[in-house]
Amino acid sequence: MPKPDHLIDDIDKQILRALIKDPRATVVALAHTTGLARNTIHSRLTRLEADGVLQSFERRIDPAALGYPLTAFILVTVTQRRLSEIGYALESVPEVIEVHGLSGVTDLLVHIVARNAEDLYRIAGQILDIEGVEKTTTGLVMRRLVDYRLSPLLAPAEKIKSRGK
Repeated sequence: MPKPDHLIDDIDKQILRALIKDPRATVVALAHTTGLARNTIHSRLTRLEADGVLQSFERRIDPAALGYPLTAFILVTVTQRRLSEIGYALESVPEVIEVHGLSGVTDLLVHIVARNAEDLYRIAGQILDIEGVEKTTTGLVMRRLVDYRLSPLLAPAEKIKSRGK
């Protein structure tokens, strides 16, 4: 997962805000919306993609539309020296959406999707069977309260300052 080499500036933020409003906007449409030159938009988008700021289209696909309506998070405790092997094993499980290494009492947070409760049980068991996995705790997502969002972070600096008061 590439990390941006630098922080984005106000022009990048302006482009990103326009993309959030209309993700399918063309370079011409973004230039019209933002008041920036097409070449500026094009070069900035190219750099944002190359730097890993703009992530994969996959994040926009709803797993439920693919037949995976259940979402769960599995907290995993592992044998530390086997962490790399466990990561590779988790990559081979198609229902694993993403994995985060954590600090604290648990080592990994594994985000999974499943077709139904029986499928969830199978996937959780498959993860528990990985060599080096010591313990798992599964939490089924009952309801999403806040959708994935970054637009509040793109707010102009003066709005962020006024929220902190």
